[in-house]
Parts: sequence; structure tokens; C-alpha cells
Amino acid sequence: MNSLLLSISRSNLYFSLKLLEGFHGKGMKHVVLCPGNRSSPLAIAAGWLAEKGYINLTTAIDERSASFMALGLSTANGLATCVITTSGTAVAELLPAAVEADRSCQPLLLITADRPERLKNCGANQTVNQEEFLLPVARSFCEGPKDGIHLVSPYLLASLINDSWNSAHDFPGPVHLNLPLEEPLLANSTEQEQVFSGWSPSNFSDLQTSIKNVEKFSQASSDEFVGLDPGLPGLILAGPWRGQPKNLYGFQKTIFDWQKISGWPIFADPLSAIAIDQPGLIQHWELFLPLEFSFPFENLQILRLGPISVSRNLELWLKNISNNQILVTEGDPRNLDPIGISEQWSYGFENWFRIFKSRNSSAYSSLTNESFNSIKKSIMKDLLDRDLIAQSWLDRKLKLEGAVNEPALAHWMPRLIPKKIPLMLSSSSPVRDWLSFPKPSKENRRIFAFRGASGIDGTLSLGCGLSMELGPLVLITGDLALLHDSNGWMFANSYRLKLVVLLIDNGGGGIFHQLHCENLHAEKIDQLFSMPQSVDHLALADAYHIPRRQVSCMEDLPNALEWGFAQYGPVLLRVCTNPLRDSILRDELRKGLAKKLKDETNEGSPNS
Repeated sequence: MNSLLLSISRSNLYFSLKLLEGFHGKGMKHVVLCPGNRSSPLAIAAGWLAEKGYINLTTAIDERSASFMALGLSTANGLATCVITTSGTAVAELLPAAVEADRSCQPLLLITADRPERLKNCGANQTVNQEEFLLPVARSFCEGPKDGIHLVSPYLLASLINDSWNSAHDFPGPVHLNLPLEEPLLANSTEQEQVFSGWSPSNFSDLQTSIKNVEKFSQASSDEFVGLDPGLPGLILAGPWRGQPKNLYGFQKTIFDWQKISGWPIFADPLSAIAIDQPGLIQHWELFLPLEFSFPFENLQILRLGPISVSRNLELWLKNISNNQILVTEGDPRNLDPIGISEQWSYGFENWFRIFKSRNSSAYSSLTNESFNSIKKSIMKDLLDRDLIAQSWLDRKLKLEGAVNEPALAHWMPRLIPKKIPLMLSSSSPVRDWLSFPKPSKENRRIFAFRGASGIDGTLSLGCGLSMELGPLVLITGDLALLHDSNGWMFANSYRLKLVVLLIDNGGGGIFHQLHCENLHAEKIDQLFSMPQSVDHLALADAYHIPRRQVSCMEDLPNALEWGFAQYGPVLLRVCTNPLRDSILRDELRKGLAKKLKDETNEGSPNS
């Protein structure tokens, strides 16, 4: 390496190659590269590693959408995707995706090129305080030598690799690695040949230190354990799942085991990743909560898994139902209880159940108490009866015919999407409608929605990242969200992703008719919140050479989906809805169900 230090440009390339190869050795599969001169050594190194088949390289002109696509990739495979940018405002463009990665607990590695110290704070071009841009949300900030990465030592290089990678995965989230680069930046062809010809994987063994990824789950302390009594009546409330893909099966099995012991019903968010055939699953719980009913037990136990669902009814209900609540997170130590009632245990549900079995499995005589068992069976029967009534009611009211409306889309799409194809929902109306109105699918499928920061930014790019890793995917999004991230079409088209985008065009901001209908007239909502745009999304799709189709009624939806999946590459399906009529329909469905449940209860025969 000493001979390489004679040339700054050659050393820049050598360092870049060793850095990226080191991350590859840790497990990195994908690099998303944004153009820029200051980052050119990193670009050359990434391109060479991609040519040799060590990494998958994607290029992007928009740092904002690039970082969201990288977040989609990381979410799908559980490993940090690397985003490389140049200096200046390019770094600021990474913040929206970094915010989402932080809140949704997904690993993301953001590598930014910077000016050396001598060019800082002296009026030099494109110098900003970029090292501070991502600090509020980054798990850690790491930086190369301030005078240039050509001065890096082998020890510091190994530390940068290990510290950055471990920080991104121990408590999954974004990490910012800022790299000052001195000029001359770009190695000439002779220098590139010298670096690449001397490269082999064995030459990088000095970077593989003994530092290992240590998950917070392994640090679970039984001293902090907070338990529940499965012999007494209780309820499992599963919110959006924020674990890593490798832990999904264990999480699902633990849910099954706890429910088998306790016999508790399960209120699951559509994003909870719980298997569709899970015993005790109540599908339409969100519709029951405002309908005055009580459990036949004074202090019902609540096992809450992960963050709370996006339901105001649920928050109000939880405040009044019981103070005996435990919140278990998948490694997130931050307070995730906005209502301030639960005791939180942050080391993962599998570990919680493991400690429960080792310490308490034989301690509860209530497990064999017939009185409590009778109460639990009564609770389960009452909820299952209500669920059947709700399902029958929705089937009659939300038919696959007539004008398209958003509740009907949420009701039928789970049955119309082909088997095992995952689904991504945008963070406004769709994620709320899927909580209340879906017709249960007969097939297990992952449903994604980035509810960490609950923004609409980056929706299409996130879907592209998921699709690149998982294959065919359905994205359901809104018109403002799609417009805001239209550059994502470039990813979708370049890689011919099997991505079916169902666009709900409700004139912009239709969600506000749900949120403010009780306090504002429809005209005022349209004036202040709806933000209608004159953009024709079908024409915009044409500009990106995306096949598109207008879906005029519910009857057309099955054929449109079949057509979409038959295309080679991404497609756009647009449906137009009326947000005011949909808001009225949601209210009518809820009020009608309340009356139906009351009538059925009075008759004493829920299936009559």
C-alpha cells in the first residue's frame, strides 16, 4: 500500500475499492450510485465491483428517490443498502429517506463525498456543513481523515467498515459515512490498471477484524422482564412489524405458541406480518371498537406487539379498557406508547416468550381454572360472531361492481392479487382502509407500508426497491404521492420491474375528508387541504414509456390486474374516486354495521 500513497488519485481509488469490498464482505448486496465529481473514486470502484459480480449497482440522477429505493431494498433483505452521493445539497436530499429508515428501523448506509478540511469555510465551491445534515436521525456518524481519504490507515479503514456496518444493523437504522477526498480525484487509466490488477479477495483479509454484529436481542435481561398471565383473559394487539426478515418465521411461530397457551384473540394490523391462518385472528376489530361493548372481565390483559396501529378508535379504546398492558418491541428501545399506559420491553417477542417459558410457564394455576377458561371462550366467541357479521355486511355493501370507491378497493384487492405477490400501501387513505374493510385473503402475503414517519414521500421508489429484491409487487398509492416521486418511474422502467402500480386518483389529498369531515365543510377542505393538481398521470406515464390503463369501474379491475401482470415491466392502473362520497360511504358502513350488530345481539343469534 505504501507505493500507492505516492499518488493521491490512485490512493483514493484504492481506499474506495477496499471500503466497498469490506462492506460486501459484511453482507452488502446493493449499491445505489448518484452522479458527482467529488465521489468519482467511489463510483469507479463500485462499477468495477459490479462488473466482477460482487455487488448489484444501480445508478440514479435523483438522490432523494435513490435513497428511498435503497430503503426498499434494505427492507426486503434486511441488509444495509449503500447510497453514494457527491457533496453539497446532494447530501440534504438523503434526509427524507433517512428519517423513514430511522423510524421504521431499517438499515441504510449513506456514503457522501466531501471536500477536504482546507476547502471548508473559505468560500470554496460546493462546501457545506454536510456532516451535520443527517445527525438528528443517524444511528452514527463516521468520517474519514479530514485532509483526505488517501491518508487513511488500515486500522482506521477497518474501524470505519465495522463501526458503520454494526451501527446500521445492531439497532437497524441509517448511518452516515462522510469521506473527504483530496484532488486529483480521478485516477488515470494506468493507475486504475495498477489498482485493479493487484486486487483479489484475499488481499482484503486484513479488514476482517474480530468485531461481530451483536444484536440487541442477545442482550435481553431477564431482570427487566415484565410478564403476563396466559391463564387469565387477555388480548393480543399486533401492530406494524418492524423486525428483520430473518426473524419473521420465529416471530410468527411465537405468536402461534402464545395464542395456543393463552387462547387470547388477536387484533392484528394489516402490516403485522401475522400469518393469515393464525388461530384467534379477528379480521374486522377496528370496526367494533367504537360500538359500545365490553369484555366480561374487569382488568383485561393486553399484550401489545410493536407500535400502535393507525386508528384513533384504538387509542381511545386502549385508554379505557385496561391499565394492564405490556408493549414488546423488536429491539427498538425508544418509547413507542403514545398513550402512556404500557410497560415496554424492547428485546423482541421471541426473547420475551423464551424468558416467560423459563421462568413462569408452571407458575400460573389459572391456566387450569375453569372459570377463567369459560370467560376466555366467551370473549373469543363474541368476537368471532361479530367478525362474521361484519364480513357478511361488507360483502353485501362492497360489491365488485359499479363505480370505483376506496373501501371497495380495500375489500377486493386482497382476493384479486395473485398468490404470494406482496403488496405495498401508501401511508394515507389505503393503509387506513386496509385496517377496516379488507376481505380476508386465502393466501399469506407480506403487506408493506412505511409508517415510521408516515410520509407520502418516496412511495414509488420504495416500491421499486422492494420489487427489485422480492420480484412482482403491487403498489397502491395516491395521486399526490405518485406525483411527488415520479422520478421513481426511471428505476421501474430501467430494470423492467414487475411492478403493478394502482393509482387512486381522488383529486389530491382525499385523506383530509376523513380527518376533518366533522369540523370543516367539504368546500373548506378542498380549498385548504385537498391540493388538486392538473397533472394527467396517464400522460406522465407515457413520458416515461410506462404502459398504462384506466380502470373505469369495479368490474374492470380483475381484467386490468391480469393485463398488468402480463406486461413485461412496470404498469400503471388508474382509478378515479370521489373523496367526499367515499368519506360518506365509510360513515354509512360503520353506522350500518353498528345497527346490524345491535339487532343481531338483541335477537341472540348472530348468524340469523
